[in-house]
Amino acid sequence: MRKTAFLVSSATAFFLGLSGCNSASDTPQSTDSEVSVEPVSVEALGETEPVGTENEDAADDPAIWRNAENPAASLIVATDKRAGLLVYDLSGKLRFSEDSGRINNVDLADMGDEGVIVVASDRNDPENARLGVWRLDTAKASLTKLGTVPGGEGEGYGLCLWHHGSGLIAYSVLKDGTVAEYAITVDDTDVPSAKKLRTLKVPSQSEGCVVDPRDGTFYLGEEDAGIWRFAPGQTEGELLLKTDGSKLVADVEGLALLPDGDKGGWLLASSQGDNAYAVYALPDLAFAGRFRIAEGTFGSTEETDGIEVKGGSFGDSYPDGLFIAQDGENGDRAQNFKLASWADISKALSLK
Repeated sequence: MRKTAFLVSSATAFFLGLSGCNSASDTPQSTDSEVSVEPVSVEALGETEPVGTENEDAADDPAIWRNAENPAASLIVATDKRAGLLVYDLSGKLRFSEDSGRINNVDLADMGDEGVIVVASDRNDPENARLGVWRLDTAKASLTKLGTVPGGEGEGYGLCLWHHGSGLIAYSVLKDGTVAEYAITVDDTDVPSAKKLRTLKVPSQSEGCVVDPRDGTFYLGEEDAGIWRFAPGQTEGELLLKTDGSKLVADVEGLALLPDGDKGGWLLASSQGDNAYAVYALPDLAFAGRFRIAEGTFGSTEETDGIEVKGGSFGDSYPDGLFIAQDGENGDRAQNFKLASWADISKALSLK
């Protein structure tokens, strides 16, 4: 019987094994007074076609599938939160769209032989969140909807995934700051199901989230307050990166994480209040700088909601990784997503 998630008992055992270490208070934030809060400028090297919904706040969140055999043939899955999911290629061409309605945040997991599973937060019913589950056909750049599973009681908002071992964990962020964690499975008839594992809570409206794929550490953006970190298996987190009007300006929106080695890497956040992106060094969350997508061939970004970053080559334009940000204005056209080179960002910020 084919499944695209490991047994709940395996997930629980993994969490328990980590819960005695890596707590949010174990690693204090490093001193970073020498790093400038002024954002550096990076130009986008590409953009997607606009989403289909015009004259409204519609584009929201991107996810990236990297084609390891042919990186230039990688794909972007993104949301038009008034209409459904979209699939773009790296040239920005729209390859596929579907009409699931109010789909807010999206993430995906390459499950190897089991294929690429896409999960998105479904807020069509504001009282009962659902998680939509799709299979991505990477050859045809198309999606097949497998169904929906419960996402918690309340309005669905944010969503991120953790692909651990052979399984898949979904974090369903409700608008009030509640997070419901589920183990997602897909059986041999392509029917998805979900089993609830734990519930997390922060005081107010939240959306952006990301999981460190190496150990399951969970980061959550509380829009007016900052970024919380939850150690694996724990239900109590710590607000480690607060909105301060300079490094991180409310609203805190999309989060993304780029691992490096066993513990290093970068946590990125959309500092929506001043149209910038804050970067923090892992594991101690030392402030590493800020950047903006500046005016250029493809224009700047404003009022960004969702972001994503993924390492590795994506072809000549993106040799060391790809960063994608939702553009909340996009001139006189409908909203879209801008693509930037991680190599350009890293060089501009002198990241090591």
